Amino acid sequence: MRVVIAIDSLKGSLSSLEAGSTIAEGIKKVYPDAEIRISPLADGGEGTAEALTSGLKGTWQSLSVTGPLGEPQPASYGILPDGKTAVLEMASAAGITLVEPEKRNPMKTTTYGVGEMIRDAVEKGCRHFIVGIGGSATNDGGIGMLQALGFEMLDKEGNQVPFGGEGLSVLHKIKAEHVMEELKECIFRIACDVTNPLCGPIGASAVYGPQKGADAEMVTKLDGLLGRCAFLAKELNPEADPEAPGTGAAGGLGFAFLTFTNAVLESGIRIVMEETHLEELVQDADLVVTGEGCLDGQTVQGKAPVGVAGLAKKYGKPVIAFSGIVKKDASACNEAGIDAFFPILRRVTTLEEAMKPENARENLLETSEQVFRLVKTVWG
Repeated sequence: MRVVIAIDSLKGSLSSLEAGSTIAEGIKKVYPDAEIRISPLADGGEGTAEALTSGLKGTWQSLSVTGPLGEPQPASYGILPDGKTAVLEMASAAGITLVEPEKRNPMKTTTYGVGEMIRDAVEKGCRHFIVGIGGSATNDGGIGMLQALGFEMLDKEGNQVPFGGEGLSVLHKIKAEHVMEELKECIFRIACDVTNPLCGPIGASAVYGPQKGADAEMVTKLDGLLGRCAFLAKELNPEADPEAPGTGAAGGLGFAFLTFTNAVLESGIRIVMEETHLEELVQDADLVVTGEGCLDGQTVQGKAPVGVAGLAKKYGKPVIAFSGIVKKDASACNEAGIDAFFPILRRVTTLEEAMKPENARENLLETSEQVFRLVKTVWG
């Protein structure tokens, strides 16, 4: 029995690797001689840096950066064993969870700390970047990040503009004479599963601004400011395209990456599967195991388990999934390549109790053992 396990984290309970190891333990109770390969899995959002760095035996880097409100903020990112690849989550430096709800204000919040993380990695020799840009507290069009990398965001008097949307409101000129020289050697793979343009009714400000603290008046103002920023960007890069899908991601950070760096916006799960060489593992498997904390109708919309299932079906491999909970519309997962899925809850309990790591581990272990006892009755 050759099994490949690629399961997303059960957020708040078990990491991707912890969940995978627990399932492997359950399988071994039934198939002691099973050949099991555990591959880290994430969809480009929260937990991606941890999954890739820990799963591929990279090293963690810690530093203090400028947080979303301009105050010092501890942040971390991973460097993979090749010493050239950095894995970052923008939320580590500019995430919405770093700002108390009553202080959320996209006119103030900045991506400067994201640029500081990138600069740190560049100075340590990294030239290949994997960046998750979900969960931002910002709507600054990425100008903060660019400032940290040496771009000059200038007002009419030639001074650097302040952080956040306030900086956009006085931005007059963008200059690149002092950008760190090594940046032109860097390649950025941006995990981005949204297709919003920079501006307009489905742009960064209109769709995501309210959850970051913007009222209706501020949304309108920020939308216009991002449009003006895009106009100024064309002076440096005539190919700048604020209508390109994903440019509105993370308050316009997607636009900044596409316009001012050597970057591509890609499906997060695709990046992770390629970096972990999951396809090579799946080709030789008898069975593939995946899953996540909650399986529902949204799982089929670019989430990690369905990405794994699609890869497995390319080679005709059966796929089973485990999940903390399963919702009524989870049957869509069957149509997307997951042959059977199993909730791991085994008794009536509270959500708080179910999410305790020790309880999640016990439930996942027991469920995986019983499922593979059933597998054995069929396959022997």
